[in-house]
Amino acid sequence: MSDITIYYSPFCVISRNALALIRHAGIEPAVIEYLKTPPSRPKLLELLEAMQAPVRALVRVHSPHGADLGLYDPAWTDDALLDLLLERPIFLNRPIVVTPLGTKVCRPSETLLELLPVPRLPPFFKEDGSVVVDRGVRRW
Repeated sequence: MSDITIYYSPFCVISRNALALIRHAGIEPAVIEYLKTPPSRPKLLELLEAMQAPVRALVRVHSPHGADLGLYDPAWTDDALLDLLLERPIFLNRPIVVTPLGTKVCRPSETLLELLPVPRLPPFFKEDGSVVVDRGVRRW
C-alpha cells in the first residue's frame, strides 16, 4: 500500500493534474474519490491537524454555490463548516495530498512537489500544456 494518499475528484482539473504529477514521480498513491467516499469528521479533523490549518482551509468558499450559501461570512462556525463538508462533500477543497513529508491542499497542483519524497523530477506537462518545473525543494 502506498504511503501517499490523494483526496481527489475526477471532475477537477487540479485534482487530475495532481494525481498525474504524483504518478509522474513514479508513485501510485491511494486515491480517495471523496465524492464517493467522503472523509468522516474524525478524518477531517486528522487532516486539519496534520496541515496545522483552520477548518475553513478545507472549504471551497470560492465555488459558485459557496457564494450562494454565504461561505465567505466569518459567522460560519468550525462545527457548522464541518457539518457542511459531511453533508455536502462537494464543498471539500481539493486535492488534499498526504505524504510522509506533510499534508496540504495542493492548489495549484504543483505545490505538492514539496511533499513528494523523491529526487528532483523532469518537467511535467499539465492538461492545459503548461510546464511544471521541479526545483527540487522538499520539506525533508
